Amino acid sequence: MQIPTATHNFPIYHLEPDETGNQHFRVYNFTGTLPQQTELLIPHRKDHFLIVLVRKAGTRQWIDLEPFILKDNTVYFSGPENIIVKEEFKELWSTGLAFTSSFVSLHGGEALLSLPLIQNVQNGHELLLSEKDLGFIEDLLLKINAEYQQPNEWQQRMLMAYLSLLLTYLSKLYTEQFKVSDCVGDQIILKKFHAKIDECFQQCHEVGDYASMLNISAGHLSELVKTQSGKPAIKHIHDRLVLEARRLLFHTAKSSKEIAYDLGFSDASYFNRFFKRETSTTPAGYRNQIREMYH
Repeated sequence: MQIPTATHNFPIYHLEPDETGNQHFRVYNFTGTLPQQTELLIPHRKDHFLIVLVRKAGTRQWIDLEPFILKDNTVYFSGPENIIVKEEFKELWSTGLAFTSSFVSLHGGEALLSLPLIQNVQNGHELLLSEKDLGFIEDLLLKINAEYQQPNEWQQRMLMAYLSLLLTYLSKLYTEQFKVSDCVGDQIILKKFHAKIDECFQQCHEVGDYASMLNISAGHLSELVKTQSGKPAIKHIHDRLVLEARRLLFHTAKSSKEIAYDLGFSDASYFNRFFKRETSTTPAGYRNQIREMYH
């Protein structure tokens, strides 16, 4: 089932209930062929998190404008905010876990939603595995598969326990591969700032707006963000606007004026100047460049 978003018309695919009626956690196993899900060939979002161990593949997919040629024995992950496009369907050997934030919260795992893998401030979607990592993850997925196939009164708690271990282990790999330090103190505020930007970037373009949401002064937020990330707070807001503009220019046929309106700009000419200042090219120029490159 797909439901268009209110502003951008990217379909959102919900996590379909499994045979037991569970709408918040699913395990997918593919051993060669794939179902013909042609709707995945168009840009879309999911309303859940997806973690996939690819054992053997070779096809390409896009996550937020970045192409990934799927590698063997590699973990790929995405969240509800990401736009995904698959280029084609080929044979695939993989195990995937799909789960909602509600599943995590319902079973007392709210803290897991703050893990580096889930927050994904580096916008990384691929984890390379050593033989040791692969063995650990394969063993854990076997346990999850076995539990998933045996519904009982303890199943959901057991799945949550295994998921907690998996997310923690993958977050450790994430911090190693993407050079992220532990999320304490000011970094927690930085992550909350990013979360608020994702939630409100269409309506709120000023640092003061987000400082009010976080109950701190604009000056303190600016100083904290610059110290933790190396770039000004306003730059984070602008980068998010540019990312969404690029998504719309690449994935839709909307005009610059329509995109400007979607992103909360009242003046299309100002949006064009903003985009050129941030990217050194106009929206029309970017659209032509990216489509020539990838089509």
